[in-house]
Order: sequence, then C-alpha cells, then structure tokens
Amino acid sequence: MREELNIRITGEAGQGMNTIGAVISKIYKESGLYVFSNLDFMSRIRGGNNFYQIRVSKYPVSCPREKIDILIPLTAQALQLHKSYLNKDGLAVVDKERFKVKNCSSFFCIDFYTFANEAGGDDLYVNSVCAGILAALTGIKLKAVSAIISGIFADKGEDIVQNNLESAELGFKNTVEKQSSDRFKLPESQESPKYLLDGKTAIGLGAISAGCKFYSAYPMSPSTGVMVTIAKYSDKYGIIVEQAEDEIAAVNMVIGASACGVRSMASTSGGGFALMSEGISLAGMTETPLVVANVQRPGPATGFPTRTEQADVNLVLGAGHGEFAKIIYSPGTIEESFYLTKKAFNMSEKYQIPVIILSDQYLADSTRSIDKLDFDKEGIERYSLNASESKNIKDYKRYKLNSSGISPRAVFSLLDDVIYIDSDEHTEEGHITEDSEIRTAMVNKRYHKKMEALEGEFLEPNVYNIDKAEMIFFCFGSVFGPVMESLRQIDNQRLAMIHLPQIFPLNSDRILALTEKATKTFTIENNAEGQLAKLLLRETGLKVDSSILKYDGRPFTLDNLTRQINDIIKS
Repeated sequence: MREELNIRITGEAGQGMNTIGAVISKIYKESGLYVFSNLDFMSRIRGGNNFYQIRVSKYPVSCPREKIDILIPLTAQALQLHKSYLNKDGLAVVDKERFKVKNCSSFFCIDFYTFANEAGGDDLYVNSVCAGILAALTGIKLKAVSAIISGIFADKGEDIVQNNLESAELGFKNTVEKQSSDRFKLPESQESPKYLLDGKTAIGLGAISAGCKFYSAYPMSPSTGVMVTIAKYSDKYGIIVEQAEDEIAAVNMVIGASACGVRSMASTSGGGFALMSEGISLAGMTETPLVVANVQRPGPATGFPTRTEQADVNLVLGAGHGEFAKIIYSPGTIEESFYLTKKAFNMSEKYQIPVIILSDQYLADSTRSIDKLDFDKEGIERYSLNASESKNIKDYKRYKLNSSGISPRAVFSLLDDVIYIDSDEHTEEGHITEDSEIRTAMVNKRYHKKMEALEGEFLEPNVYNIDKAEMIFFCFGSVFGPVMESLRQIDNQRLAMIHLPQIFPLNSDRILALTEKATKTFTIENNAEGQLAKLLLRETGLKVDSSILKYDGRPFTLDNLTRQINDIIKS
C-alpha cells in the first residue's frame, strides 16, 4: 500500500493532457485522497512537449516532486524525454506498437491507442483509456472512473460520453488482466477535502464574492483564467466583462467604473502590467479604488509566456510615477488567492488606493485539494457615501483634507452637487492648482497619512516553528508550499519559515520582532536578483545572509528545495 504516488502524463500540445489530468485528479479526489497537480506546457498550440503532473497522497500536499512513480507518455519522444525522471521502482506505461518498443521488460506495455480507436474511432480517446489504466494500477474502482468521465463529458453529447466510458473500461480491464501487483495501490477511501481548485479560479471567485461588477482585461497568459472564471459567472451575478483592446484601455475602464462607485478589477501579467503603470498612477492621484492582479511569468519582454517566476516585485513596487500609497498582496495558497482578493477590494475602497494581487503561473495553474471556501469570511465593506448620506451634502470637496488622509467619497448620481476628479494636482474641491502649500498637503494626504495608517493594517505573516529557531527562511507568494513541506520533511527545530502574504507596505517592527532570536536569515525566491531580500533590507534594515534562487521558469520541487536547505544546514 502506497501513501503517496507521483504520476506524469506527457505528450504534445493538442493531445488533451489537460482533460486527462482533470479526470484523474477528480478520480483521486473522489476516492478520498489529497491531490496536487501542476502543468508544464510550451507556448504553442500544437507539438512540442507538455506534461501534467499529479501528486496523490494520504496526507495534504502542496507542491510537486522531482521523481515520478508512474509515467504515461503519449508519444515515443515523450518517453525518451521523461523516463529518466522515474523512481527506481517506477513504471512507464507504453504503447508497444505505436512507440515501436522491442523489449517490454522495462515497461508496462499496453496498446492504449488500439483501445482508443476500438472504442471511439479516434486517437483522442487515449486519454480515457489511460484514466482506466491508472485506476486499475492504483486500486481505484472502475465505477469511480465512469462517474467522473460521465460528468466531465456530459455536455458533449451521449455518443461522446459512451465512447469515453468504453475507452476507460478497455484500459481498466486489460490492465487488470496484465498487472497483478499491488505495488502502486493507494489507501482505501478516507475523509479528505472535497474540492479541487486552482489559483486563477480562486482569484476570480474572490472578486465575485467581493462584489465585483465590472471586469476588464486584455487576454495575457497566465492571467486569462481569471477573466474566464468571472465571465463564466457574469450572467448569474450581473457582472460586465469587457475584453479591452489593450491593457491601457483595460485599466482606464476599471478606473472609470470605480469612480462611478462600481467595484471593478483588471488582471494581466508583467508585460501588460507595465502598460498599466500610468493608469495606476492616475488612480493614485485621483484616489480612486483600483484592484489589479499581476499573474507573473518570466520576462523580460515576451519571456516564457507559459512558465513561472517571481521577478515582478520591483515592477509592482514602482508601478505608477510619483508617490502615493498602495498595497501589494502575495497569496501563497489557493485559499489565500480567494481571501486576499476579497480583502483587496475592501482595502482599496477603504483607503482609496491601488491594491495589487501578485500571483504567478505556478500558483495560478496548479490545482490542489481544499476545504470549502467561506464566502462570508472577509465580508463586503463599502466605504463610499450612500444615497441617504449624500442627499444633503452641499459644496462637496472630493479631496477634503483631514487628519486621516481619507476624504469622504461620494459617487456620481447619488450626489446633487458636482464632483470634480482631476489627474493634475488639485485643491480640496478637485480644481487644478500649482500652489506649493496645497501640493505639500495633498502629498502628505495621499502618501504619508495613508502609509502610516496602512502600517497598522499590516497582514500578519504565516510563520512556522518561529519560537526557538536559529535559521529563518523568508518567502512570499507561491513558494509557500514548497518551503513549508521542505521544512516539515527536514524536521529540524533550528529551522523556521516566515511567509509574507503582504510584501508592501511592510511593518518593520513586526518583521524584526519575529527574527530577533535568529542567528541567520535567508530568502527563497523564484527570481535571479533576490528581490525580496533587497526589499527587506530597504524597508526593515534586515540584511539576509543569503538567498536560494530559482529562475529557470519552473517552480521549486519538494526534493530540490530540501536538498538546498540541507546544504545550508551543513555549511
């Protein structure tokens, strides 16, 4: 009986690996097991080599492994590319005839393409054949496979459903006949989380739950899934979704809608976010609530469109010319992607500032078992003047100076008075000015007073084993899962983690208090510069001893990160 299995399905773009990955993930989830899956795919529609990796466990899991137990290559080339990743007792499932394999002593040979054509008359049904093969190898009942396949293909028509069911059955029954070993059998059904969700969907659902009613974006991987999620539910929840001609238009549409009192959002990746920079500055000057998700991918320029990196920290810190308050959240889990998106809307409206959600391709495209999301947690908090509050206001001052730095915010149509919103420096009423005293007062309002208040709203870091640890590893965003699992696996009381779900502004007193007992500090980052390390130095004065950096476009795995942390311990 295995407590964990790592499965990789690999082949060319266009062979339907996303479909088989979704089917298999749901099969194991419904069987009461914990699931983590991630994609590695090239930026092309056809050809190349992609893979879908699924980690199945009796216990919660949140990151990929380096080695695999079962490999299902859909092409002969994929077999050659990936067989070196097999564990010593691992198994490659191959089609002897299609791949022209002469000796099956090292493989589990089964004619899955033959079965696909026999059942459905097309190579594409190989995915369902392989789902049946995997179920048989790992001790999952055929009826569990059939139930998932029926659900996933239900909208494709009865014939398609039946062809896929027959394909899965052929794969299952022929595997049972050929393979009698239980070496890959997984535990019987147990109590585990009942939902599978990825990061991009979580951001989209968070926006919907926060009351977002207008969304605009230009499609840019890996952020497009946020738009797809919101568009999917737009009719149900009364949301306008606009595919803009570019990111400049998208962010300005969102600012316009927000100025009218509508909760609005945009999402993009690094290149698109760079184009939004002037709009973010406009929101800073006009003190208009703005929520933008930057789902990072490697740059510069087009970079790796479908891969991952955490190299936009400097970009989002400096987003928008001039000085104004902003918040940057960096969710580390599927759940945080949901809850921090909701919080972003509340904080943006409360302080009338831009709030940036900094995610990345790895977190956006990874799927993990989770418990049910609490849609009532982080409730909707509106901070604009309502109709009754606006009714009797005369001589309204949109940028009224006060001790908090937050002016009462009225919206069009609810106020009988005129509202002036200006991108130039302005008076309290919103009229253009070049007066030096007013300029100083407005900068103090937009920057100093709001930043001082935001320090008290600092989101508490996620910590692990912090009380007695001598060595502390800082991380942010998606690195949370690999770091947490690595430290738990090493199980050394000298080691601790501080994960920052908010990287700006930082509360230096809180950060330094957490590290006061440490003899050494490090950062773990998916970038080449060590951008978090430099941010900690700039904002808190904390100089880390060194950083573990990865910038090949791929995420940390549990195995390679564990090795690097152990090397630090030894040295």
